[in-house]
Amino acid sequence: MKVAIAGAGAVGRSIARELLENRHDVLLIDKDASKITPRRVPGAEWVLADACEVETLEKAGLQDYEVVIGATGDDKVNLVISLLAKTEFSVRRVVARINHPANEWLFTEAWGVDVAVSTPRVLAALVEEAVEVGDIVRLFSLRQGQANLIEITLSATAPCAGRSVRDLALPQDAALVAIIRARRVISPTPEEPLEPGDELLFVAMPESEAAIRSVVCA
Repeated sequence: MKVAIAGAGAVGRSIARELLENRHDVLLIDKDASKITPRRVPGAEWVLADACEVETLEKAGLQDYEVVIGATGDDKVNLVISLLAKTEFSVRRVVARINHPANEWLFTEAWGVDVAVSTPRVLAALVEEAVEVGDIVRLFSLRQGQANLIEITLSATAPCAGRSVRDLALPQDAALVAIIRARRVISPTPEEPLEPGDELLFVAMPESEAAIRSVVCA
């Protein structure tokens, strides 16, 4: 998969390294010459240019990329990059970093954003996930369908603990996508038993969360 990342700061470089380890082709774009340091991310392609300019993106061949990530520290820049990627180059998947929570409402399909990742919200969710057992923790939103990725850690008294996945009477707009148990990621099957301490990951519409809570939480 070919992935273009706008923003070669610490966040952009970290994403690039992870993608390269998974054998994807990565392009890093930044207008700050001090951030163009190929030795820090060997294997990536680098472009010194303004990713908000259509000409730059045309020269980089953005139309050939399956994913574009707006990973700069400026929300305005990430929005412009997202809009150009989607409308001018028909990029299939656009992911944008949100730096300031007050701007979250802007990161929608109208600006070409398929998935918006709020750094403050993710950090807060990770803190909650570490201490909250038996309640819903929202990890991030999938803007295209206005759905959320949510996590619930099963308590010892959870009504579904000791039962199987097939016994979960989930609402229509919700799906159990993974179970994390003892450093393992388990793809849920109908027969898989649910155990106290399991971390359940769901994709669900916001209006389904109350029903999930009643089914899963004590």
